[in-house]
Amino acid sequence: MKKYILLSLSLITLSSSFAQLKDFKFKFYGQIRTDFYYNSRANEETVDGLFYMYPKDEMLDGNGEDLNATSNSNFYTLYSRLGLDVAGPKLGTAKTSAKVEVDFRGSGTSYSTIRLRHAYFNLDWGKSAVLVGQTWHPLFGDVSPQILNLSVGAPFQPFSRAPQIRYRFTDKKFQLTGALVWQSQYLSQGPAGKSQEYIKKSNIPEIYIGADYKNGGLLAGVGIEMISLKPRTQSSWEDPTYDPGTNSTILTTRICKVDERITTLSYEAHVKYTNKNWFIGAKSVLGSNLTQASGLGGFGIKHIDNKTKEQEYTPIRFSSSWLNVVYGQKWKPGIFVGYAKNLGTSDELVSDQLYGTGTNLDKLITAGAELTYNVPHWKFGVEYTLSSAWYGKLDKSEGKIIDTHSVSNNRIVAVAMFMF
Repeated sequence: MKKYILLSLSLITLSSSFAQLKDFKFKFYGQIRTDFYYNSRANEETVDGLFYMYPKDEMLDGNGEDLNATSNSNFYTLYSRLGLDVAGPKLGTAKTSAKVEVDFRGSGTSYSTIRLRHAYFNLDWGKSAVLVGQTWHPLFGDVSPQILNLSVGAPFQPFSRAPQIRYRFTDKKFQLTGALVWQSQYLSQGPAGKSQEYIKKSNIPEIYIGADYKNGGLLAGVGIEMISLKPRTQSSWEDPTYDPGTNSTILTTRICKVDERITTLSYEAHVKYTNKNWFIGAKSVLGSNLTQASGLGGFGIKHIDNKTKEQEYTPIRFSSSWLNVVYGQKWKPGIFVGYAKNLGTSDELVSDQLYGTGTNLDKLITAGAELTYNVPHWKFGVEYTLSSAWYGKLDKSEGKIIDTHSVSNNRIVAVAMFMF
């Protein structure tokens, strides 16, 4: 309660301060959002089921019963949000603007606490613009599905908000984008699980370059992303040695400094058409180690040095695509289809150890339908989604998943939103 009182007092103080600032324009906005969901089985997810990814594999008990085949449901208001858009005075010849936006998702397993969504400033010279701060990852971009699920199409659609320095050049119908991207809330997977350390010790940010064509309601473009990580800076292992004094073998822990790195390229193509009644969007991603963007895949080990135990890595490649069609203004029916396929690794693996998300998945198919009712300041909707995942065992020669079986989840989401 004290947190909310302090937040309210801060907003009142800021509002009175805004009236005294010259050459500034402020737009305060927000939404109250309620989400109810139901799943027919356990799933890979975050935020206690709100950010839904795909169904979990079978977990059989001693009687052959699937422990993950248990339904679940809940109701939340965590994605209610508050935001502020600012138009500031010119800096030289550049128009200045900024955005700050928060919700109440929290972090990790701590919910109902304030979380930063967007915080950036933008300098606009007309054809050129520079954005500095945290906002949507360039792979999320300007083309994303219009669906009720809060995952917004992940893992088919890259999903991340990240600190970045972004430059855009616009000339008539063409737009070029270049960005340097770091990690904050959405992190890469590795030997220590999700961690910021892999890119922090790499000293190289993600690099994105993209091009778009815009003409009326049509937007089409392509992009390429590079990420370079340091999975480990030291190796440790148990070394058996013979002790003649006790006539036995003892284990000695060895630690060695290593210089490991995995650098990968990912590619994406997107298209969107919008008019008064229609939204048609699609995106296809050939991803290598995009776990920081809520993607499938990761990397495996292709070589281990006998002396230092230093490891060399190869990425797990996933092809992911989605299509979303929505029609209408007040009543808006829509469909969403997503497909992802594990393409394996380019090098043979020397270990069953894989680091990533969905590394035991061969393919994933999701299909959904929704209906929303939209009037000024209000939205009500319901969405049904069927997701099927194919699991199997690892073939180390190609890094693919073979001898597969499928599991499916039925998901229902109901949403009510008041926007101001």
